[in-house]
Parts: sequence; C-alpha cells; structure tokens
Amino acid sequence: MYTQPTTYKSAEEALSVIQSGDRVFLHGSAATPSYLIKKLAERADELRDVELVSISTFGDMPVADPKYSDSFYINSLFVSANVREAVNSGRGDYVPIFLSEIPKLFRSGIMPLDVAIVHVSPPDRHGFCSLGVSVDIAREAVLSAKHVIAQVNPQMPRTHGDALIHTRRFDALVEVNEPLPEVDYSQKISSAEEKIGKYIAEMVDDGATLQMGIGGIPDAVLGYLTNHQRLGIHTEMFSNGILPLVEKGVITNEHKKKHPGRIATGFIVGNRQLYDFVDDNPLITMLRTDYVNDVTVIRTNPKMTAINSAIEIDLTGQVVSDSIGTYQYSGIGGQMDFMRGAALSKGGKPIIALPSITHKGISRITPFINQGAGVVTTRAHVHYVVTEYGVAYLYGKNLRQRAKALIGIAHPDHRERLEEEALKRFRHI
Repeated sequence: MYTQPTTYKSAEEALSVIQSGDRVFLHGSAATPSYLIKKLAERADELRDVELVSISTFGDMPVADPKYSDSFYINSLFVSANVREAVNSGRGDYVPIFLSEIPKLFRSGIMPLDVAIVHVSPPDRHGFCSLGVSVDIAREAVLSAKHVIAQVNPQMPRTHGDALIHTRRFDALVEVNEPLPEVDYSQKISSAEEKIGKYIAEMVDDGATLQMGIGGIPDAVLGYLTNHQRLGIHTEMFSNGILPLVEKGVITNEHKKKHPGRIATGFIVGNRQLYDFVDDNPLITMLRTDYVNDVTVIRTNPKMTAINSAIEIDLTGQVVSDSIGTYQYSGIGGQMDFMRGAALSKGGKPIIALPSITHKGISRITPFINQGAGVVTTRAHVHYVVTEYGVAYLYGKNLRQRAKALIGIAHPDHRERLEEEALKRFRHI
C-alpha cells in the first residue's frame, strides 16, 4: 500500500525552485494553475528573464502584465486571449508548431524545461494523481522537466488513460481548493453558425468518427446530430455539446478502430456539468497529444470527419486560422493533424467551417490572404469549405474552379467584388 507523501508545501516554498533565466511550463486550458501563477507573479521583483511556455490558458494571467516585462517573457505555443496583448507587443512571442509535435520539443531537448507547473487531482490510495481535463502536452512536460510543481485540487476531475502521474514525479505539492474555469460555447452560437452546423450535420454519416475544434460551430453541429447513429469521438478536445448525444445513445464509439467503445481526447473544456461527467468515467480516455493527434492514428478510424474553423480563406483555398494579418490571434494547434488524418481515412471528410463575414461585415472569403497572415491549412489539404450559404468542395479542382465554388458560398454583398478580382487574376471563371 502506498504511503501518503510528505506534507504539502506552501506556494512560496514550492516556487522557490524557479530561478532567473529558467524556462517554465504552465499547464493549460481548463487546468490552468491560476493560484500558483498568481503566486509566481508575486516573485517578480526577484526574478529576471523567466520564459513561460504553454498552449492556451484560461483566467487571469498576471505574469503577462507589462509591469513584469523584465521578469517574465511569454513564449506561447498557442496564443490565448489572456496573453494575446503580450505576444503582439514584444513582451512575448509565438512558436508556430503542430500540437502533435510539441511533446517532441520537450523530449528532444530543443525546448528543455527547467520547471513544469501542473494542476492535478488529489492522489489516490496508490499515490497517483490525475492531470484531469488536460493531458495533451502536459504529460510530456511532467516527464521531461527538471522540476515539477503540482497544484493539487479536489475540484479537478480524476480522468483515466495517460492522465495518471505518480506523486513521486512531483518535487512539490501545493494544496488548493478552487473551481476550474468554465466555458459554455452553446450560449454564443450565432444564426450563421447555426446554419453552418446544419449543413455539416447533413454531411456526417452514421458510424462516423468525429473531431471538433473549439467554439460555437462544433456545438452547433452536435446539436443537429440527435438522429444519427453509432457515432464515435476521437478528438483533440471536446466540450459540453457531446453530453446529450452520449445520453441519447448517438455516440457509441462502436465503429472506431482506435479505442473502440471509448471517447478519445487530449483535453476538455466546458462547465462543471462536463467536469463532473468525466470524473472517474472509464468512457473517457485522456491521451497525450503526440498520440491522439498522430495522423497515422487518426486515419485508422473509418469515416473520420474533422470539423475545424478559420479566420479567412482566399479564392485558391489557402486557410488562415491563427492570425489576422500580422496580429497573432491563436495558433496552429491540431487543425492540420486532423485535416490530413480525415483526408486519409476511409470515407473521411476534412471540413473547414467559417461564417461568410466578420462581425464588421468584412468578407472572410478573400481574393488574397491578408499581408502577414499565416497559412495553417494549405490549399492542397482543403476538401470541404462550409459557410452559412452552403458547401464548396475544392478537392481536385483547379484554381478557377475553386474560385467559382468559394464565391458561391460567400456573402451575397461581396460576391460581385470577388468575381471582379477573380476575373483579374484568372481571366475567366
């Protein structure tokens, strides 16, 4: 029988291992260790040039405050709202990388970690804590960092799969009791997203395996799948939208080749209802991102249907998903991993979905991508593009045919201008 580890340390004691010039990993998504981040910010006066790396994080990020710019540098692997200003102002930067390859950065020594700060469930009777709602890149961070500090929280769900880490791997444990960040995307679904969701749901075959990105469109799609049968989930992340489909028996995972009968995912973001659902639930298999996002794994699932969003797409099919011109908005994430995996799956469908216009009325289908913007999904990888005006199938089409198809699903107010630009470039469409 495992004996409970020595007493928990204070945050101040635990964080004292961090020194100037260190590279520190911060656990992300709904597992953001907010208490320890706040306590780290309180050490700003005695620290200089501490590099902080993470994927998206939730909640306040005091270490990104301009007054601490000499102490902390945000080197983001996926830019979230709480560090966006720092990354775009020179107090930080962004590393373009596939989510599936981030663990290799840590493991190979390309980006060695001095310290990892993670957020875990309390240890069980065998001494194992769980990384809870975020296994993704966090597991490799724990395994490769020189020092690991664990924020132990009874409100963190205990999840299975790759989530379990023994307390012997932690150099310090700090006890907290605080709610996890909550997000409910279903409350933010626009009328355009509803229409997009309906179009995509009609494309989903019975027995398909689904991957959903983040935001209103994936939840809109899920809302229209109640009459489908025998669906499976193999996804980088999921939120509350899957719960009704599990309860109705729509999601059974019976046709998956990888982890049949189980929902396979890397991280979870939603509300307390979702966190309670995944707690100690053997239906949920939490996996490291270099596995769950591996194209060779994804493609083995039949009818793999990947649904991902975009910021803009040009008339040839180049997809911008991480930036608005030179402004870094988010990251590459797992979009390309799943777009390629779905394309190679038997009966698979890689789908890019976006409203036809921005909130300011600007067309998201553009003659050319904005100067400085980054292409996340190349035009060679794009198959289906969906807006509230329909579905364009680009695979196997030449540039003129692509332009014509995309103009057909653009907002009516912008089609004439897009046609004029297409004619200038291609002479005819």
